[in-house]
Amino acid sequence: MPGGSGELFERLSDAYDAWYERYPGKVIFPLEVACLRPLLEGLPRPWLEVGVGTGRFATALGVEIGLDPAMRPLLLARERGVSVVCGRGEQLPFRGQTFGAVLLVVTLCFVDNPLAVLAESRRVLRRDGAVVVGMVFADSPWGQHYRALGEAGHPFYSAARFLSRGELRDALTTAGLVPIQFSSTLRQPPGVEVMPERVRPEDWADAGFSGWKAVPA
Repeated sequence: MPGGSGELFERLSDAYDAWYERYPGKVIFPLEVACLRPLLEGLPRPWLEVGVGTGRFATALGVEIGLDPAMRPLLLARERGVSVVCGRGEQLPFRGQTFGAVLLVVTLCFVDNPLAVLAESRRVLRRDGAVVVGMVFADSPWGQHYRALGEAGHPFYSAARFLSRGELRDALTTAGLVPIQFSSTLRQPPGVEVMPERVRPEDWADAGFSGWKAVPA
């Protein structure tokens, strides 16, 4: 969710949130939640989601605190029981080593400086915690599909910059984080009817959604 795109999500928060209630969002969302859940298991509390948006993932995954630069989505997240903070991922308003988990669900696609967001996530992370990143990679079939929609003028995807796996790995390394666990789902190609599928405990190149868990180096 947004960093530099906060104004966009401020204006279109209702449309963004409605995606989860209709096809294909109502099928894809449970797959993404199931992909992220095993990467969070066992991590010490409290948990923070950076780019919490309307709080869908935080609520589903039991994340207590959510941060976002857009106020309107935060109001929806608060209605869903999330403790919300207005702020930017590049400058987190928290003390160091506060959280056992920092969750970033497609956040890095929408921020001005992904490396700064990861460095700040590392700063506020406990030594025994982990950063969990949910990604649509640029080189995946779904990443290519969303990029094409963006080029055609889609209001959300036109604001996104999808990262490659190499770009994410380099940014994690620079931020002082090491990926140790992976999961993936949505291996169905775009353009077919999306159906439920099982999550795989690896990072498959053809997956439409990938989860990476990274710990302090």
